[in-house]
Amino acid sequence: MRCYLRAGLAVALGGLLLLATGGTLRARAPSRVANIAPEVWDASASGADVDILLILRDQADLSGAWDVSGREARLRYGYDTLRVTAQRSQAGIRRVLDSAGVNYRPFYLVNMIALRGDRDLVIRLAARPEIARVVANPKVRMSTPMPDSGPLVPQTVAGVEANVAYVRAPDVWALGYTGEGIVVAGQDTGYDWQHPALIAQYRGYDGVTVTHDYNWHDAIHEDDPSTSPGNPCGFDLAAPCDDIGHGTHTMGTIVGDDGAGNRVGMAPGARWIGCRNMDRGWGTPERYAECFQFFLAPYPLGGDPFQDGEPDLAPHVINNSWTCPPYEGCDWETLQAVVENVRAAGILVVASAGNGGSSCSTVEHPPAIYGAALSVGATDNSGAIASFSSRGPVTVDGSGRLKPDLSAPGVGVRSSVPGAGYASFSGTSMAGPHVAGTAALLWSAVPHLLGDVDATEEAIARAARPRTTTEGCGGDGTGDVPNNVYGWGNLDVLAAVERTLPGVQIVKGVRRSGQLRVRSLEYALVVTNTGPVTLTGVVLTDMVPLSTTLTWASGHYTSAGGWLSWTTESLGPSETLTAEFAVSVESLPRGSLVINADYQVRARELLTPVVGAPVEAVLPWRLLVFPVLRNSQLE
Repeated sequence: MRCYLRAGLAVALGGLLLLATGGTLRARAPSRVANIAPEVWDASASGADVDILLILRDQADLSGAWDVSGREARLRYGYDTLRVTAQRSQAGIRRVLDSAGVNYRPFYLVNMIALRGDRDLVIRLAARPEIARVVANPKVRMSTPMPDSGPLVPQTVAGVEANVAYVRAPDVWALGYTGEGIVVAGQDTGYDWQHPALIAQYRGYDGVTVTHDYNWHDAIHEDDPSTSPGNPCGFDLAAPCDDIGHGTHTMGTIVGDDGAGNRVGMAPGARWIGCRNMDRGWGTPERYAECFQFFLAPYPLGGDPFQDGEPDLAPHVINNSWTCPPYEGCDWETLQAVVENVRAAGILVVASAGNGGSSCSTVEHPPAIYGAALSVGATDNSGAIASFSSRGPVTVDGSGRLKPDLSAPGVGVRSSVPGAGYASFSGTSMAGPHVAGTAALLWSAVPHLLGDVDATEEAIARAARPRTTTEGCGGDGTGDVPNNVYGWGNLDVLAAVERTLPGVQIVKGVRRSGQLRVRSLEYALVVTNTGPVTLTGVVLTDMVPLSTTLTWASGHYTSAGGWLSWTTESLGPSETLTAEFAVSVESLPRGSLVINADYQVRARELLTPVVGAPVEAVLPWRLLVFPVLRNSQLE
C-alpha cells in the first residue's frame, strides 16, 4: 500500500516537483505504477480517458467443479461460486465508483470491472488493496477470412458440401445422430437468424413463435470509434443481426441446412444461440468476456447477469472464430481465466488457431493459445494444411504448448451469408465450426460424455486421421503425431463417434448334464465391455426356456416370472460379468428343441439393450461311438 500512496502523491504534486537540469526547470515525469499495464499508462499520458479492466485480487476457485457430478449441477456450482466471489469483493470499489458517478460494467466470470477514466482515476483505483492489476481494454481487429476467388467447391451427393463429407459427418447422420438435444453457441459478428439454413435450428424459434430472451445477447452497446459512425444493425439489438456476415457463415458450418439441398452444416439437428462480440470485425476483451458470461448463464434481454442468469440454459459448446492479439494490447492472462472458468463449468470451448501461418509459433493469440481451448488449424478438402493456418508451438506465454490440437477444412468452405445467400470463404474461422459441430454429433450419439470436457476433447482429437509434417516447428520430427502443424491430424467425426460409443459383447454357451439321457442343460453367459468407457447400472437378464424348470443359478440374482437378473454397479473397459444357471429337461420328450433367445444386457450408457443370439439344444444329445482301431504292426 505504501508504494501506491507515494505514486499517487507524486502525481498529485507533479506540478510542484521540479528538477533543475542545465539551469532549466522541468517537471519530473511520474513513474508507471507497477500494477498498471504499460498500454494503459502510455494511452493516458495526455490526459485522455482510456478503456480499462480492473482485475481484482480475489478470484473464485472452481477446482471443486470437477467433483460435482452432472452437467447441470456443475454449471450451477460454477455460476453461484463465481457470483458470490465477485459480489463480495467488488462491493467496496463499486460504492466508490457509484459515488464518483463513473459508469462501469461488473463481471463475475472473471472478477473484474470494465470502465473508462483518466490517469488520475486509474492511479487511485490501482492503489486500492482489492485491485491486482489494471489492464487495457483495446479495440481489436479481426483477421477477415479470405473470399474464395476460384470456382465454388463442388458439392457431393444430395447437396452435402465437400468439406462436410470429407470429415464423414454424413456417415454419422446415417447412424441416426444429427446433433439432436445439443445446444451450440457462437460469439461473432452477429447472425442472420432468419436465414433459411439457420432459422429452424435457432433455439428462440419453435416454428410459430419467436423469443430472443436467453437465446441472444448483443455486447455492442455504443458506437465504436474504430469504425465509421453508426452500425448497419444498430446497437443493443433485441434480435440477432449480422453486420458483416462472418457469424452467419460460421454458424452455417455448425448447423446449417435449409431443407432444400444446401446441407452446409455438420450438425443440422442441433439448436443454436448467439452473441455479437464485434462491431464490423472490431472486438474488445470486455465484449468477449461479456459473451462468455452470457453463455455460462443466459439471461433475458435487458436482464442482470448477476441475478437473472439461468445456467440450465447454457450451451454445450461455444465456437470462437476470432482472436485477441497481445500486440494490440489484449491482455492474454485475463481471457485465460475466462476460458478456464467456462471450461470448468462443463462447456467445451472451440477456438480457431489464427491465420498467421506459415511460420512456426504463429498460434500466438487468445483464445487459441490456451490449454483450456480446443484449437483448430485449417486444411483444404484433401487434408493438406493451408499456408495461412497458424502453427505452434505457443511461445507468447512461455508455455511452449503444442498447438493446434487438430485440423479441419478451412479452404473454400461454402456456407450461409446474410440475405438467404451462400458464399465460400477461407480461414481458420471456417475450420473451428467443423469441430464445434463434431462435438454436437458426438454428444447426441454418446450423451454420457455431456459435461465431460476432457473426455470429449480426447475423443475428437485422438480420432483424427494422423498427419505428419516436415516443417519442424517446435522440434517436430518427420513422424511425430501430434505435431505443431496438424495437431493430432485431420478431423474425423465418424471415428470420434465409433471411438466413444459404448460396446458390449454377450457370449452364451450350453452344455448337457447326463449321459445317454440328458437330465439338464447348463448355460454360461459372459458379458464383456468392449467400449472405451465404464458402464454403470449394468443389468443382465435371461429367460428360463419354456417347459423347463430352473434348478440353480450363480451369484446374486433375482428371479421373477421366469426371468433371471444379475446386476453390477459398474463394468470397466475389457471387464467381464459372468453368470451361470441350469434348467431341468427331464420332462421333455426325446427330440425336443430347446431355444433360449430372450437374454440381453442394458446399462445407463447404452441407448438400447444389447440382445444376444439364440442358443439351441436338441434332446437327447447325439451319442457318438468311436471305433477302436488296431495297429496291425503291433499284432
